[in-house]
Amino acid sequence: MALRTSGRVTVMIVFGPRRGPRPRGGPYAAGLDDVLAVVGWARDTRTPLIARGAGTSLEGHLLARGDELILDLSQADSILGLSPGDFTATVQPGVTRTRLNAAAAEFGLQFTVDPGADASLGGMAATNASGTTGVRYGGMRANVLALQAVFADGTHARLGRAVRKSSSGYGLEDLLIGSAGTLGIITELTVRLHPIPEWLRSLRISFPSVDDAVAAAVEMLGLALPVSRLELVDAASMAAINDFRGAAYAESPALFIDVEAASSAAAASDEAEIRRVCGAHDAVDIAQARTHTERHALWEDRHLLFFALKARSPGHRFLVTDTAVPYSRIAEAVGTATRLGAELGLDVSVAGHIGDGNVHAVVPYTDATQDAAQRFSDQVVRHALAVGGTASGEHGIGVAKKRYLREEHGAAVEVMAAVKRALDPLGLLNPGKILDA
Repeated sequence: MALRTSGRVTVMIVFGPRRGPRPRGGPYAAGLDDVLAVVGWARDTRTPLIARGAGTSLEGHLLARGDELILDLSQADSILGLSPGDFTATVQPGVTRTRLNAAAAEFGLQFTVDPGADASLGGMAATNASGTTGVRYGGMRANVLALQAVFADGTHARLGRAVRKSSSGYGLEDLLIGSAGTLGIITELTVRLHPIPEWLRSLRISFPSVDDAVAAAVEMLGLALPVSRLELVDAASMAAINDFRGAAYAESPALFIDVEAASSAAAASDEAEIRRVCGAHDAVDIAQARTHTERHALWEDRHLLFFALKARSPGHRFLVTDTAVPYSRIAEAVGTATRLGAELGLDVSVAGHIGDGNVHAVVPYTDATQDAAQRFSDQVVRHALAVGGTASGEHGIGVAKKRYLREEHGAAVEVMAAVKRALDPLGLLNPGKILDA
């Protein structure tokens, strides 16, 4: 490996064996030794360093000020081991979730964290990604058992153990999950795998209002129904899906639901209970996906929502907010976003991982409406904080939401800063993200 510098631009060049042809577009780190060498060089030359995975960040985690070295880990992508008997996999950080799932499926297992994009597992851990399955399986913090990381002083360590529970010392692996590469660079992860359910029912259920949909969702959770996905899509989003997919679904708020069961009889019973609950909350349409193809199409509608909204507003840029609130305030949060959008003259669409209180709003904007979009985002976040929620349910803080950190966490921000100083006293790792440089 060699490092070359020219002015304020630093290029990393890696030499060494690699599976298949070298990807076009530049060199890549291949594993721990490369990362150690790069971190050592960055420390010696006082060069800031940003670790990059698949690049799916929405809050500016990867933005460079012009003098950083970008350490691309996307090609450190080996699946180092699958242990079906332990329900675990050990991977390098560049492995994507779909690739791991393809390998795990041979053993009847799956990696369940699904943020929609085919993100890398290292990046997902660094931002504590979540997604559609969070209601049953949790996000990355619940699914990473152990990891290996390189620290700013050039040392590396394994944090955590590949066991389901431990009371041995501090849970340091959890400290790095969600740290966005500001405390250390993840070079290996051991993650939980879960059995692929034998029986799965998928439904799309439409309601006359968001309040009705949210009330039905909360009742399902209260009844402990085995839902593994529970997603809310508002009427504007359903209209966009219809246009994009050439469909004719009811253009009213809808829940997208997966329910898992151990037997056909249990699946039928759970589905019947879901239908009863939704009927009690005035459901206007219930569509069931009966085959694998139909289930794939149903969830593709949900996963393609952003592209549907993008197609509906050509020539626009897009702001995507991400907050999470207590269950009792979800309908209020959605209503607040809709009202603010109307007041500011913005075409706002709202969707979210309703099962864990995560609310997303998508705002198309132009140069003329950019300020209004920023005001919208600010007011949505401040509403979430006012009702006991968080500024970010899964996208992270990055640079975009740093200004809310103290309002949310108070004096705990000083504890965060102390941890950052202890692990990275020179401020070299992804400086200016989460905390001010």
